[in-house]
Amino acid sequence: MLRAISERAMKAPTTGGMQLYSVVVTRKEPLRTDLAEAHFSQPAAAGAPVIVTVCADLHRFERWCRISGTEPGFENFLSFTSAMLDATIFAQQFCTIAEMEGLGTCYLGTTLWQAPKISELLHLPDHVVPVCGIAVGWPYGEGEATERLPLEALYHTETYTDFSDEEVKELYKVKDEYPANRGYVEEHSKPSLAHVFTEVRYPRQMNEEFTASIKSYLERQGLL
Repeated sequence: MLRAISERAMKAPTTGGMQLYSVVVTRKEPLRTDLAEAHFSQPAAAGAPVIVTVCADLHRFERWCRISGTEPGFENFLSFTSAMLDATIFAQQFCTIAEMEGLGTCYLGTTLWQAPKISELLHLPDHVVPVCGIAVGWPYGEGEATERLPLEALYHTETYTDFSDEEVKELYKVKDEYPANRGYVEEHSKPSLAHVFTEVRYPRQMNEEFTASIKSYLERQGLL
């Protein structure tokens, strides 16, 4: 089933028709547990029977070029971003098709953060970078729809509209007033949801530490 979903998702747009991505499906123990731990053992990763890792993959295309007698010039950041876009577009197609077939999916946002560790676990060669992790399984039931900003927050006509402070506050009311979000604010004793994002979930120090790790990893790969 996962192979069939992947084959359908491969119809997704791709940079220059190069298909600069690969998919690693992990279901066997102990590797699946080790991979879940690399994702900080978050419930979606630890509880899913399958973890799908979508990688930006320049390695395969470069090998084809060299076998064909020509030297590729992809050891640069632009090529990495092209491969990352290919992988991301494929991943979303995969999720959409999987959910159409009744499966449940959850993106694992820790994939790029933990790229060095995940690369080691999955034996990824140079110029193959994990960018999207997806937990896949049969859902117990219908999940609850989470809050989203109103369309007006992100839909601009002709040119970008920069909102006033009051307009921004109004747009984010849907998030501020969402019950689960109010619970996070109370749980962490913060004055607002914005404080939860900047001081608990994505604090500056953590962002900078993972940025340094990713930058070092990409530099070693020759992609930055």
